[in-house]
Amino acid sequence: MSSLENAITAHMDYAGERFEILVDPDLARMYREGKKKELNNVLIVEEIFKNAKKGERHKSSELQKAFHTSDLFAIADTILKKGELQLTTEQRRKMLEEKRKKIVAILCRECIDPRTGAPHTQMRIENAMEEARVQIDAFKEAEAQLDDVIKELRLKIPLKFEKTKLAVKVGPEHAARIYGMLREYGVQREEWDKNGNLLTLHEMPAGIVGEFMDRLNKATQGSAQTKIVK
Repeated sequence: MSSLENAITAHMDYAGERFEILVDPDLARMYREGKKKELNNVLIVEEIFKNAKKGERHKSSELQKAFHTSDLFAIADTILKKGELQLTTEQRRKMLEEKRKKIVAILCRECIDPRTGAPHTQMRIENAMEEARVQIDAFKEAEAQLDDVIKELRLKIPLKFEKTKLAVKVGPEHAARIYGMLREYGVQREEWDKNGNLLTLHEMPAGIVGEFMDRLNKATQGSAQTKIVK
Protein backbone atom coordinates (compact mmCIF):
# COMPACT_ATOMS: atom_id res chain seq x y z
CA MET A 1 0.00 0.00 0.00
CA SER A 2 1.20 3.53 -0.76
CA SER A 3 2.08 5.91 2.01
CA LEU A 4 0.00 8.95 2.88
CA GLU A 5 2.66 11.16 1.25
CA ASN A 6 2.00 9.55 -2.14
CA ALA A 7 -1.79 9.65 -1.90
CA ILE A 8 -3.96 11.72 -4.23
CA THR A 9 -7.52 12.91 -3.74
CA ALA A 10 -10.62 11.70 -5.54
CA HIS A 11 -13.67 13.84 -4.89
CA MET A 12 -17.32 14.31 -5.74
CA ASP A 13 -19.55 17.33 -5.11
CA TYR A 14 -23.19 16.74 -4.24
CA ALA A 15 -25.88 19.02 -2.79
CA GLY A 16 -23.35 21.69 -1.90
CA GLU A 17 -21.07 19.26 -0.06
CA ARG A 18 -17.69 17.82 -1.09
CA PHE A 19 -16.87 14.18 -0.48
CA GLU A 20 -13.19 13.22 -0.68
CA ILE A 21 -11.18 10.03 -0.37
CA LEU A 22 -7.40 9.53 -0.28
CA VAL A 23 -6.28 6.92 -2.77
CA ASP A 24 -3.22 5.25 -4.25
CA PRO A 25 -2.58 7.04 -7.60
CA ASP A 26 -1.93 3.98 -9.78
CA LEU A 27 -4.47 1.64 -8.19
CA ALA A 28 -7.20 4.31 -8.29
CA ARG A 29 -6.59 4.82 -11.99
CA MET A 30 -6.71 1.06 -12.61
CA TYR A 31 -9.96 0.78 -10.64
CA ARG A 32 -11.53 3.66 -12.55
CA GLU A 33 -10.57 2.06 -15.87
CA GLY A 34 -11.94 -1.33 -14.81
CA LYS A 35 -8.51 -2.99 -14.72
CA LYS A 36 -8.82 -3.56 -10.97
CA LYS A 37 -12.07 -4.99 -9.66
CA GLU A 38 -11.62 -4.71 -5.90
CA LEU A 39 -11.05 -1.65 -3.70
CA ASN A 40 -8.49 -3.36 -1.48
CA ASN A 41 -5.35 -1.21 -1.21
CA VAL A 42 -6.93 1.55 -3.33
CA LEU A 43 -7.96 3.58 -0.28
CA ILE A 44 -5.02 4.94 1.69
CA VAL A 45 -7.31 5.99 4.55
CA GLU A 46 -10.67 4.28 5.04
CA GLU A 47 -12.62 7.48 5.62
CA ILE A 48 -14.85 9.84 3.63
CA PHE A 49 -13.65 13.40 4.16
CA LYS A 50 -15.14 16.85 3.81
CA ASN A 51 -11.60 18.15 3.51
CA ALA A 52 -8.87 15.53 3.44
CA LYS A 53 -6.03 18.04 3.93
CA LYS A 54 -7.58 19.28 7.14
CA GLY A 55 -8.68 15.82 8.22
CA GLU A 56 -12.36 16.84 8.39
CA ARG A 57 -14.56 13.73 8.15
CA HIS A 58 -18.21 13.32 7.18
CA LYS A 59 -20.69 11.96 9.70
CA SER A 60 -22.58 8.76 8.89
CA SER A 61 -25.84 10.72 8.75
CA GLU A 62 -24.37 13.03 6.08
CA LEU A 63 -23.21 10.09 4.00
CA GLN A 64 -26.59 8.40 4.33
CA LYS A 65 -28.36 11.54 3.15
CA ALA A 66 -26.14 12.01 0.10
CA PHE A 67 -25.55 8.41 -1.02
CA HIS A 68 -28.43 6.57 0.68
CA THR A 69 -25.81 4.40 2.38
CA SER A 70 -23.04 4.87 4.89
CA ASP A 71 -21.02 1.95 3.56
CA LEU A 72 -17.48 3.22 3.03
CA PHE A 73 -16.63 1.04 0.02
CA ALA A 74 -19.93 1.64 -1.78
CA ILE A 75 -19.40 5.39 -1.47
CA ALA A 76 -15.74 5.15 -2.51
CA ASP A 77 -16.81 3.18 -5.58
CA THR A 78 -19.24 5.96 -6.56
CA ILE A 79 -16.64 8.68 -6.02
CA LEU A 80 -13.99 6.86 -8.06
CA LYS A 81 -16.33 6.09 -10.96
CA LYS A 82 -18.37 9.30 -11.11
CA GLY A 83 -16.21 11.89 -9.40
CA GLU A 84 -12.91 13.53 -10.28
CA LEU A 85 -9.50 12.01 -9.79
CA GLN A 86 -6.64 14.38 -9.03
CA LEU A 87 -3.86 12.83 -11.10
CA THR A 88 -0.19 13.55 -10.64
CA THR A 89 1.49 15.38 -13.53
CA GLU A 90 3.38 12.23 -14.51
CA GLN A 91 0.23 10.10 -14.42
CA ARG A 92 -1.67 12.52 -16.64
CA ARG A 93 1.23 12.68 -19.11
CA LYS A 94 1.44 8.88 -19.23
CA MET A 95 -2.32 8.45 -19.69
CA LEU A 96 -2.44 11.02 -22.49
CA GLU A 97 0.47 9.37 -24.28
CA GLU A 98 -1.14 5.92 -24.02
CA LYS A 99 -4.47 7.24 -25.30
CA ARG A 100 -2.79 9.11 -28.16
CA LYS A 101 -0.92 5.97 -29.24
CA LYS A 102 -4.12 3.96 -29.21
CA ILE A 103 -5.95 6.53 -31.35
CA VAL A 104 -3.07 6.66 -33.85
CA ALA A 105 -3.03 2.84 -34.04
CA ILE A 106 -6.76 2.75 -34.81
CA LEU A 107 -6.40 5.40 -37.53
CA CYS A 108 -3.46 3.57 -39.11
CA ARG A 109 -5.44 0.34 -39.06
CA GLU A 110 -8.84 1.52 -40.24
CA CYS A 111 -8.32 4.66 -42.35
CA ILE A 112 -6.86 5.22 -45.79
CA ASP A 113 -5.82 8.19 -47.88
CA PRO A 114 -8.72 8.38 -50.40
CA ARG A 115 -6.35 9.88 -52.99
CA THR A 116 -4.13 6.81 -53.10
CA GLY A 117 -6.18 4.06 -51.44
CA ALA A 118 -3.21 3.39 -49.14
CA PRO A 119 -3.15 3.69 -45.35
CA HIS A 120 -1.50 6.72 -43.77
CA THR A 121 1.77 6.08 -41.97
CA GLN A 122 1.99 6.45 -38.21
CA MET A 123 4.35 9.41 -38.61
CA ARG A 124 1.99 11.21 -40.99
CA ILE A 125 -0.93 10.86 -38.59
CA GLU A 126 1.15 11.91 -35.57
CA ASN A 127 2.46 14.98 -37.44
CA ALA A 128 -1.06 15.93 -38.53
CA MET A 129 -2.33 15.60 -34.94
CA GLU A 130 0.45 17.89 -33.77
CA GLU A 131 -0.20 20.44 -36.54
CA ALA A 132 -3.94 20.41 -35.86
CA ARG A 133 -3.28 20.62 -32.09
CA VAL A 134 -5.70 17.76 -31.47
CA GLN A 135 -6.81 17.58 -27.84
CA ILE A 136 -6.96 14.10 -26.31
CA ASP A 137 -9.07 13.25 -23.26
CA ALA A 138 -7.07 11.06 -20.89
CA PHE A 139 -10.19 9.43 -19.39
CA LYS A 140 -12.38 9.01 -22.48
CA GLU A 141 -12.16 5.77 -24.47
CA ALA A 142 -10.09 6.09 -27.65
CA GLU A 143 -12.95 4.86 -29.86
CA ALA A 144 -15.30 7.48 -28.40
CA GLN A 145 -12.90 10.27 -29.40
CA LEU A 146 -12.40 9.22 -33.03
CA ASP A 147 -15.13 11.40 -34.56
CA ASP A 148 -13.75 14.57 -32.99
CA VAL A 149 -10.14 13.65 -33.77
CA ILE A 150 -10.92 12.86 -37.42
CA LYS A 151 -12.85 16.11 -37.81
CA GLU A 152 -9.74 18.04 -36.77
CA LEU A 153 -7.31 15.86 -38.73
CA ARG A 154 -9.23 16.31 -41.97
CA LEU A 155 -8.16 19.95 -41.91
CA LYS A 156 -4.62 18.65 -42.44
CA ILE A 157 -4.86 15.30 -44.26
CA PRO A 158 -7.63 13.42 -46.13
CA LEU A 159 -9.00 10.45 -44.20
CA LYS A 160 -11.53 7.81 -45.09
CA PHE A 161 -12.78 4.79 -43.18
CA GLU A 162 -13.00 1.85 -45.56
CA LYS A 163 -13.57 -1.90 -45.29
CA THR A 164 -12.31 -4.43 -47.82
CA LYS A 165 -13.93 -7.81 -48.54
CA LEU A 166 -11.41 -10.45 -49.46
CA ALA A 167 -11.94 -14.04 -50.63
CA VAL A 168 -9.06 -16.41 -49.85
CA LYS A 169 -8.22 -19.88 -51.08
CA VAL A 170 -5.54 -21.88 -49.29
CA GLY A 171 -4.32 -25.29 -50.44
CA PRO A 172 -4.57 -28.39 -48.23
CA GLU A 173 -0.81 -28.43 -47.58
CA HIS A 174 -1.09 -25.12 -45.64
CA ALA A 175 -4.76 -24.81 -44.64
CA ALA A 176 -4.76 -26.51 -41.25
CA ARG A 177 -1.53 -24.81 -40.17
CA ILE A 178 -2.65 -21.24 -40.92
CA TYR A 179 -6.31 -21.64 -39.96
CA GLY A 180 -5.74 -19.79 -36.66
CA MET A 181 -4.07 -16.87 -38.42
CA LEU A 182 -6.99 -16.52 -40.83
CA ARG A 183 -9.41 -16.41 -37.89
CA GLU A 184 -7.52 -13.39 -36.54
CA TYR A 185 -8.78 -11.37 -39.49
CA GLY A 186 -12.51 -11.79 -39.02
CA VAL A 187 -13.69 -14.78 -41.06
CA GLN A 188 -17.26 -14.15 -42.25
CA ARG A 189 -17.63 -17.45 -44.06
CA GLU A 190 -15.53 -20.58 -44.46
CA GLU A 191 -15.75 -23.94 -46.22
CA TRP A 192 -13.57 -26.82 -47.32
CA ASP A 193 -13.95 -27.92 -50.92
CA LYS A 194 -13.72 -31.53 -52.17
CA ASN A 195 -10.00 -31.12 -52.88
CA GLY A 196 -9.19 -30.08 -49.31
CA ASN A 197 -8.77 -26.37 -50.08
CA LEU A 198 -9.85 -23.91 -47.40
CA LEU A 199 -12.05 -21.09 -48.72
CA THR A 200 -12.64 -18.07 -46.47
CA LEU A 201 -14.30 -14.69 -46.80
CA HIS A 202 -13.01 -11.77 -44.75
CA GLU A 203 -14.06 -8.18 -44.16
CA MET A 204 -11.31 -6.05 -42.67
CA PRO A 205 -10.20 -2.42 -42.41
CA ALA A 206 -8.52 -1.39 -45.66
CA GLY A 207 -5.49 -0.23 -43.71
CA ILE A 208 -4.50 -3.77 -42.68
CA VAL A 209 -5.00 -5.56 -46.02
CA GLY A 210 -1.29 -5.17 -46.79
CA GLU A 211 -0.33 -6.66 -43.42
CA PHE A 212 -2.74 -9.57 -43.99
CA MET A 213 -1.39 -10.28 -47.48
CA ASP A 214 2.20 -10.26 -46.23
CA ARG A 215 1.43 -12.77 -43.48
CA LEU A 216 -0.64 -14.96 -45.81
CA ASN A 217 2.05 -15.07 -48.50
CA LYS A 218 4.81 -15.87 -46.02
CA ALA A 219 2.73 -18.61 -44.41
CA THR A 220 1.86 -20.26 -47.72
CA GLN A 221 5.06 -19.51 -49.68
CA GLY A 222 2.97 -17.34 -51.97
CA SER A 223 0.62 -20.14 -53.01
CA ALA A 224 -2.59 -18.70 -51.51
CA GLN A 225 -5.09 -17.14 -53.90
CA THR A 226 -6.96 -13.93 -53.00
CA LYS A 227 -9.65 -11.86 -54.65
CA ILE A 228 -11.26 -8.57 -53.66
CA VAL A 229 -15.02 -8.99 -53.50
CA LYS A 230 -17.07 -5.99 -54.58
